Amino acid sequence: MSTKEKVREKVREKETISFNNEIIVYNDDVNTFDHVIETLIRVCNHTPEQAEQCSLIVHYNGKCTVKTGPMDKLKPQCTQLLEAGLSAEIV
Repeated sequence: MSTKEKVREKVREKETISFNNEIIVYNDDVNTFDHVIETLIRVCNHTPEQAEQCSLIVHYNGKCTVKTGPMDKLKPQCTQLLEAGLSAEIV
């Protein structure tokens, strides 16, 4: 004789719905790679490698998402990017 067990599991999933915004930096003909990299490290807390990769993506694709998060955290960072002379916006 074989015994079959039926197992029922209740699985609870918490789904968090968050509307993350993005800071997008756009390419321009004014800022140097070094300036963009240094600014991303200082303002967005990027690692040097991450900042360099973002600067290359901006250069070759015309834009790059450099930070995501809630609007209240991104607004001051976007303002600092703009004050540093970068072309950026929150979407």
